[in-house]
Amino acid sequence: MIEFQDLHKAFGEKPVLQGFSLKIRDAETVVVIGYSGSGKSVALKHIVGLLHPDAGDVIVDGQAVSTLDRDGLTRLRQGIGYVFQFAALFDSMTVADNLALGLRRRGLGEEEIEERVREALALVDLSGTGDRLPAELSGGMRKRVGIARAIALRPRYILYDEPTTGLDPVTSAVIDRLMVRTREHLGVTGVVVTHDMRSAYTVGDRIAMLFEGRMRQVGTPEEIQRTEDAVVRQFIEGRAE
Repeated sequence: MIEFQDLHKAFGEKPVLQGFSLKIRDAETVVVIGYSGSGKSVALKHIVGLLHPDAGDVIVDGQAVSTLDRDGLTRLRQGIGYVFQFAALFDSMTVADNLALGLRRRGLGEEEIEERVREALALVDLSGTGDRLPAELSGGMRKRVGIARAIALRPRYILYDEPTTGLDPVTSAVIDRLMVRTREHLGVTGVVVTHDMRSAYTVGDRIAMLFEGRMRQVGTPEEIQRTEDAVVRQFIEGRAE
């Protein structure tokens, strides 16, 4: 389980998280929504120790992330796949080598690496692309490679940072389907940061809105759609006022 416990984080004089609390249960996908700059990605980075909280903490499998030393963080991160907003692929490496990089760092044998790469690419419908370079792929395909790279690690958790940003509606729907497929096939726990409500309703078991540094509301997609909270309703309906 992942639990945000009264998490606070500021950058200089600007407070971002001001007591953010949320529990994410095993094998569920929770979507965190909120306005741009509300701290969604900041919260996500605390899970893997990329940021250190000013107060509060994130608990992953009973461990307080901020208390872990380098070895502890390494072990934690081995169980977490991270899908970055812009895929973050190495342009000079083939698709297969991008997927294999993390596996080689774990000391896996080449035969097992090749099998994992093949399985991961098949799961995201990219079989046969292993020898291609990222520059030869569309934006949607690069996002799918990013998901495949996370899957290849066989993680317990996958974190998705704005996975459909910059994609057309059809390609976004493909990414949504892959996130659902990943949960169903691998049983992983997912945390998805997005402002795309269509995607949120499709992939989320629960949706949590972050507003002014705190949890505003959390519930199933149906509960969020029926909300009477004026702030949440304004956001999900995309109204300017």
